[in-house]
Amino acid sequence: MTKYTVMVDGMQCGMCEAHVNDAVRKVFPVQKVTSSHRKGETVILSEAPIDEAHLRQVIGDTGYTVTSVSSQPWEKKGLFSLLKS
Repeated sequence: MTKYTVMVDGMQCGMCEAHVNDAVRKVFPVQKVTSSHRKGETVILSEAPIDEAHLRQVIGDTGYTVTSVSSQPWEKKGLFSLLKS
């Protein structure tokens, strides 16, 4: 699974967050997507790779501007993974 952190400019409220989340969910097969207008970011968890150019276009079509996209491998950290350490 991959965690994408997308910096988004222009979100001002919870409804803005919902617009971005809905747009991402409609186009990409994501496990989870959350946005924060206060942080100016959207975090996406996806098993399938996401094309950055397409992601920028999808969010841009909602009226917001993507300023950066970063990705990193992600593993769910639960109680049992903590016990293995």
